[in-house]
Amino acid sequence: QVQLVEAGGGLVQAGGSLRLSCAASGRTFSTYPMAWFRQAPGKEREFVAGMSWNGGSTLYSDSVKGRFSISRDNSKNTVYLQMNTLKPEDTAVYYCAAASSPFRQRIEPTGSVYDYWGQGTQVTVSS
Repeated sequence: QVQLVEAGGGLVQAGGSLRLSCAASGRTFSTYPMAWFRQAPGKEREFVAGMSWNGGSTLYSDSVKGRFSISRDNSKNTVYLQMNTLKPEDTAVYYCAAASSPFRQRIEPTGSVYDYWGQGTQVTVSS
């Protein structure tokens, strides 16, 4: 069983930066692919970024590529999302997710693949 708790959301002006973190419990965290998703009001949840268990593979959505960076520290059971050059359209609730597929390198951008989810953290970008 894995429990995920996000932190780091808040209100920021356009062009600013935020760093989200997702702390995981459970011994198997270090072997699981991790991802960040987001959901804006009235919109479907969308994939943002993902990373394989050892950081060997990453995947970003086109909308955040070059601005966001995912990383993880398995010694701290934590995954991060560094968000730079934020835009008002980045406003959403951000969720981290874990897939119970140990040692898988391929990152799936589909939410149904992920078995564990955090409660979400709100990110609001003002113009």
